[in-house]
Amino acid sequence: MKILIMGLPGSGKTYFATRLQKHLNCAWYNADEVRRMANDWDFTKEGRNRQASRMKTIANFESKFGRTVICDFVCPTRMTRKSFAPDVIIWMDTIKEGRFEDTNKMFEEPDRYDYRIERFFTDKEIEELGLKIKII
Repeated sequence: MKILIMGLPGSGKTYFATRLQKHLNCAWYNADEVRRMANDWDFTKEGRNRQASRMKTIANFESKFGRTVICDFVCPTRMTRKSFAPDVIIWMDTIKEGRFEDTNKMFEEPDRYDYRIERFFTDKEIEELGLKIKII
């Protein structure tokens, strides 16, 4: 299962992912770490599409071997989300603007998501969400 935790920079994606990963006992990939490994800091439309493809490749590899995987990244457009093709989308809708104006301008709210997080969750709430995801 591929889980996408998406939202604007500063919305709590990584915080949420680190806690959810513990409850799901699964693989987890953070976009900044993946970009660092690829040495690719291109945030143009093309760079973001390439990052979505990179994250998809990693997630598909984990899924191929039956592992659940969380990927947390902005995934700002419908096209990047479609390209990534997650099984579950968790939208971190906790802020209306991030710290990068170019990302704010390009960010498209998702048409489809499984969970919309509009406030910061407690660890107990994250654990409860993990239990719901486990039965999907």
